[in-house]
Amino acid sequence: MPRVTVVGSANMDLVGLAEHLPRPGETVLGDDFVMTPGGKGANQAIAAARAGGATTFLGAIGSDSFGVTLGSRLAATGVDTTHLRTSYGSSGVAVIMVDRAGENSILVSPGANRTFLDLTEDELACVQGADVLLCQQEIPLATVSAALAAGRAAGTRTILNAAPARELPPGLLDQVDLLVVNETEARAISGGSASDLTALLPLVPRVVLTLSGDGSRYVDRDGRDEHVPAFRVDVADTTAAGDAFCGALAVAWAEGRELLDAVRWANAAGAVCVRKVGASNALPDRSEIEALYAG
Repeated sequence: MPRVTVVGSANMDLVGLAEHLPRPGETVLGDDFVMTPGGKGANQAIAAARAGGATTFLGAIGSDSFGVTLGSRLAATGVDTTHLRTSYGSSGVAVIMVDRAGENSILVSPGANRTFLDLTEDELACVQGADVLLCQQEIPLATVSAALAAGRAAGTRTILNAAPARELPPGLLDQVDLLVVNETEARAISGGSASDLTALLPLVPRVVLTLSGDGSRYVDRDGRDEHVPAFRVDVADTTAAGDAFCGALAVAWAEGRELLDAVRWANAAGAVCVRKVGASNALPDRSEIEALYAG
């Protein structure tokens, strides 16, 4: 079984659904409300576990009731939480608004995620023993940098999902084997057009650009530049689609799939995810991904 270690955030997602997203100063009467465990790191760990990876999650939860729920959800989905930290105080919280077209706006309060610093020897061993390391940017970037450097030194393949867009410290991208970005994140890193992915290749050897309903684009230093079409499905909520994509991509690459095929398989995972409302509860299992991928 492919071994994936995810270093990242855990949040409780408070999701409100409405006809349209409120504009500044506007109050909108909602259709429904859902509270579900989330956070990019936890979501991607659950996505990887459901996609068939032996997945370990490294992160921090709070000492509140949200933290209890977050830890229980991770463990219940088969994620190894042996090294999950508990920090006194509030867990991370994400306030998410979703309109009837499936588009969303998200505000994240990091809480315990801010305390996830200085990886221990046991945590570093989890990184170094994985086939693939998957990181995001909802935790302190010093921790992300340390994890990526440890993975690179041990020969672990490293993936950075550069979300949310942040100014990156010098040297961080030097430790990344595969960068996953959307158009906003691509512009933030390159300083130019999102369509000019060649501007990112001096920084990282491989890039996947996620394009929502238009699929993905893969480029690398060997000259490949391929559009990978999306799978057509009815969209209910796009909230965790990127996390489903990243978790499945990590598993597929850890299995040894050629990267273009891994991206197509990850596209299928993202497409299955958007058919449901929510975050971790919407992440697909392997059989659902395979059914859409094969169909």
